[in-house]
Amino acid sequence: MKTAISIPDDIFSAAESFAHQSHLSRSAVFTRALVEFLSRRRNEGVTERLNRLYDKEQSSLDASLSKMQKVAISKEKW
Repeated sequence: MKTAISIPDDIFSAAESFAHQSHLSRSAVFTRALVEFLSRRRNEGVTERLNRLYDKEQSSLDASLSKMQKVAISKEKW
């Protein structure tokens, strides 16, 4: 798909230089950059959603389960 975007001249020049040095097309450089940007942002907001969930739900361990874990851990070799 073709599209037109506006970007600062210095970013465009840096992308042009990188494309030339890497033997890539300008389109390939911008595509790779956008893919990387989107993949890094994919999980954004997960912590906030989990915090909202645990604000509503009890997240502490049952007392008997906690006691059993303490007993089991004390028998482990560290």
